[in-house]
Amino acid sequence: MQDSHFDVVVIGGGMVGAALACGLAQQKFRVAVVERAEPAPFDAARAPDVRVSAIGASSVALLRQLHVWPRVQAMRCTPYRKLETWEWQTAHVTFDAASLGLPELGYMVENSVLQRALWEKMQEDGVTLCSPATLENLLPHSGGWHVQLDNGTTLDARLVVGADGANSRVRQLAGIGVHGWNYAQSCMLISVECEHEAGDATWQQFTPEGPRAFLPLFDRHASLVWYDAPSRIRQLQSMPLPQLEKEIHAHFPARVGRFQVTAAASFPLVRRHATRYVTAGLALVGDAAHTINPLAGQGVNLGYRDVEALLDTLVEARSQAELWSSLAVLQRYQRQRRKDNLLMQGGMDLFYFAFSNKLPPLRFARNLGLIAAEHAGVLKRQVLRYALGL
Repeated sequence: MQDSHFDVVVIGGGMVGAALACGLAQQKFRVAVVERAEPAPFDAARAPDVRVSAIGASSVALLRQLHVWPRVQAMRCTPYRKLETWEWQTAHVTFDAASLGLPELGYMVENSVLQRALWEKMQEDGVTLCSPATLENLLPHSGGWHVQLDNGTTLDARLVVGADGANSRVRQLAGIGVHGWNYAQSCMLISVECEHEAGDATWQQFTPEGPRAFLPLFDRHASLVWYDAPSRIRQLQSMPLPQLEKEIHAHFPARVGRFQVTAAASFPLVRRHATRYVTAGLALVGDAAHTINPLAGQGVNLGYRDVEALLDTLVEARSQAELWSSLAVLQRYQRQRRKDNLLMQGGMDLFYFAFSNKLPPLRFARNLGLIAAEHAGVLKRQVLRYALGL
């Protein structure tokens, strides 16, 4: 590496960190990204990634602004136009794009596709990519940081951004604490090939054990999401795929139809929120700052809202000739995002606790709530617009 001096060093080149790096580079910041491994080139013949994200309308708008979205579309993604949720058959809530005058509510995108598209754009935008590499240490240095990597390289940065996930090394080295807990549920992602086209509707059925969800992908491919007790998810994960198929048919709504399981993976559900997002010359974005129950698929969308807010904050401060890496400037980003993230976390927790209870009065009350939500008119549309970041 000829020059190790950068305006910003982003630790983590995943879906959120790479988007931030593209935005910064396009605003003429000198950017480096540290990532453990480069994502594999896209192969249309390869089976879909088991990790899938529901990208909302505002996130798609950000990716268009970064000139990344055409690359995603050239690989593969699937629009979804309708979202249904229910527990009792008589208590359905349906959201559709037409009610907001939108062509779609968002897109289902494989995480590997989105990361690859962003990676290619970073290369095009002149971002310095340090990969394979991981963060070893951070040392304060003359108003910035020495960023020491495990391969012996040291980078100098005015601003370090932690986009390195829920177990953020940046957050740990900066001495930033977290509040949180483990939910009494785990989540299983199951890739399936359906008998018919997957369509453009995503749905979620609540059960006392946890939700069951269907996410349409391209052609006849789809992703099923099974929430349940950690011991039950471990049991399902250990099953041969034909046996897992039988379990799905026994516990998912009949509307899932006939299918063949092609892959499965699971992870525990964890709620984490950093006690602060920033310190002088350092900021956290995405899962490094907050993790959320994936119930409504808001994780990566909240990360993209962080990206937009941090980009706007830095660019505006620079245009006003302020020290854009200072604590005072970075706290503007924190004030903008922390409240919104807390609100979304609290909303998801309310759903989690309300629908993870078998008490008959509570079951009656929550289904009454779903019926009321379906007929809420303007309020229902406002909730949907908020969830989509509009």
